[in-house]
Amino acid sequence: MNKSAGAASSLIAPVASSRGRGRASETRIALPNLRGQLQVDSHEPIGKQIFRALREAIFSGLLVPGTPLSETEVSEMFDVSRQPVREAFIKLVESGVLQVLPQRGTFVKKISPRRVREGRFIREAIEAAVARKAAMAITDSQLSDLADNLRDQKVAAKVNDTSAFLALDERFHFLIAQSIDCVAAWDTIQDIKAQMDRVRYLSLPDVSPLELIIRQHARIVSALKAHDADGAEEAMRAHLREILTSLKPVAERNPDWFEPDEPERVQLTI
Repeated sequence: MNKSAGAASSLIAPVASSRGRGRASETRIALPNLRGQLQVDSHEPIGKQIFRALREAIFSGLLVPGTPLSETEVSEMFDVSRQPVREAFIKLVESGVLQVLPQRGTFVKKISPRRVREGRFIREAIEAAVARKAAMAITDSQLSDLADNLRDQKVAAKVNDTSAFLALDERFHFLIAQSIDCVAAWDTIQDIKAQMDRVRYLSLPDVSPLELIIRQHARIVSALKAHDADGAEEAMRAHLREILTSLKPVAERNPDWFEPDEPERVQLTI
């Protein structure tokens, strides 16, 4: 991840509130300069890179809910044609972080608590199965990679680098899927967990202490190392359910970032 959440907040235009500081401004939100978010790689389609840059800006709080985005303005900012920007916008709408309002334009969408719970439910089903399978197949070399990742998480937590920590968290879950040659499982949940990722940014480190997440990760690794399929599955489920605890206090701290919650007819836990 390119920038820490704290750095992102400092770049928000004066008419918008900083991340995690209560209510957003009632006035129109200006589009901050995002040029530094895009590190162009000539070996990858530019549309995918713009998608990631905008998604990161939304997740980190650089683009707050209600920020208007136009294809023309973004294409000029990144010095690209409008076509790859349009492609990125479509993917961001599909993942639920942008919305198109007829006659008004495209805006950063508020976080939907319901979508957070739905995403967690689906993610838990997939990653719990991955953890169970990994416990039966993981190699010493792959366990070493996870141990190195955990060590780096501790370093990031020590200096309170939440951006680096979240990148390592992503890598941790990717490595487990990779250990059973099923990276597709990780790829499948990227859009599904988009709303979860936004809540994670807002929850760290106050609502969800980094040390707690590290302990949860360590429990998963211990079960994998012991080739304990039941233990690995349960540790993964417990870890992913943490967001159910943090969702309400995060929403209460940042009311203008969230859509009104909807009552659950069926509780989405497995």
